[in-house]
Amino acid sequence: MEKTDSLHEAFRALLKEEKFSSQSEIVTALQALGFEHINQSKVSRMLSKFGAVRARNTKMEMVYQLPAEFGVPATSSPLRNLVVDIDHNNVLIVVRTSPGAAQLIARLLDSMGKSSGILGTIAGDDTIFITPTIHTAIPTLIASINDLFETSLS
Repeated sequence: MEKTDSLHEAFRALLKEEKFSSQSEIVTALQALGFEHINQSKVSRMLSKFGAVRARNTKMEMVYQLPAEFGVPATSSPLRNLVVDIDHNNVLIVVRTSPGAAQLIARLLDSMGKSSGILGTIAGDDTIFITPTIHTAIPTLIASINDLFETSLS
């Protein structure tokens, strides 16, 4: 467990530098710090776990960044309790949340990106529209979202 904690600390420290534009750059930097068995898949999972997003740094470069303390929520937070319902119409997925929670949850979903089947989201106060990527089946994406929030909504 201590090795995992030190990996997570090193990972967060690297992202705070706001200079890594690709996952492979993060892998290389972690390997240089002594984490020989790190790979792109593990980095991808950590990026998702910590809510990291690609954004412009002060030099206007697109880099991976950790969210501000109250930016992108992590799935370990109680936000899963804020998802009230998930439904769809075979084109869009609609997520209903508690009032005021939609934008936070949409940011988390957007951070998952196209590789997770999410083309994009639009959030209001308590409703999120999710557009799946062209090759993602709606039931598959709903299952992924349910897994993300550890809910059993249908």
